[in-house]
Amino acid sequence: MSPASKSQVHMKSAPSCAPETYAEIARILYAKTGINLPADNGSLVVSRLVKHLRALHLSDFESYLRWVGQPEHSDDLNTMISSLTTNTTRFYREPYHFDIFVEQQLPELMRKAKNGERIRLWSAGCSSGEEPYSLAATLLYHWPDVANYDVRILATDICAPALQTAESGRYPKGRLDAVPEPIRKLMLAEAHENDEMFTMPQAVRQLITVRYLNFMEPWPTKGPFQTIFCRNVAIYMDDKVQLTIWSGLIDLLPPQGLLFIGHSERLPPSQTDRVKLIDRTTFRRG
Repeated sequence: MSPASKSQVHMKSAPSCAPETYAEIARILYAKTGINLPADNGSLVVSRLVKHLRALHLSDFESYLRWVGQPEHSDDLNTMISSLTTNTTRFYREPYHFDIFVEQQLPELMRKAKNGERIRLWSAGCSSGEEPYSLAATLLYHWPDVANYDVRILATDICAPALQTAESGRYPKGRLDAVPEPIRKLMLAEAHENDEMFTMPQAVRQLITVRYLNFMEPWPTKGPFQTIFCRNVAIYMDDKVQLTIWSGLIDLLPPQGLLFIGHSERLPPSQTDRVKLIDRTTFRRG
């Protein structure tokens, strides 16, 4: 039975989500993504899912949960997961990380690339793409002929709508306010002056490969990655899942590779002997 065959349900206000239904939604989210929903976040679930529930012409969250649990409705389950994941990001978020990258790692990456080595950078949990584009534009500004070498940025996330934005590389100009002026100018190289939206120039976009990746599934990544940005991703996960993520990322770093994490995140003690803290939330593998 399809949603279209159901009668239209008129709802003046959002339906409530019973505690047991909320607990099951939280269980599914954790199983699929490793993300923990706090016990008091029922209002968040309602606000993020109610539009989808109404689009399916379902009257309550119990019916919605039964619907997404059916194998033939896996697309709706994926929509539920995407709706409940947090995709807060911005261009040049935590700008000191880009300064550290330029000052402490980029010269060595340039030397290795010019000697024929393969250079791979990873924006893990890239959301809608602001982070990898900030990194790519930084590379291009400081290394204008980077396209002549084997240098690529992998951008991954679990949220399909966010990845679509990252793939398009199209954003409102107002989001560039925090970007340093020379790099902002580079990002707007192909933009029309009077347009509110812009598309990243081809020279920036060609450095990036956008892919789906769920940390709870096998990682289709071989590495090594000389630089990994994984910021504000593990913060929503419990200690067990965080350990899996951090240890897996460190495994993919070569000697002297850098790992950048979020300002509120911490590496577990079992991993701190594998990398050295060299600056704010910046770690180098020995």
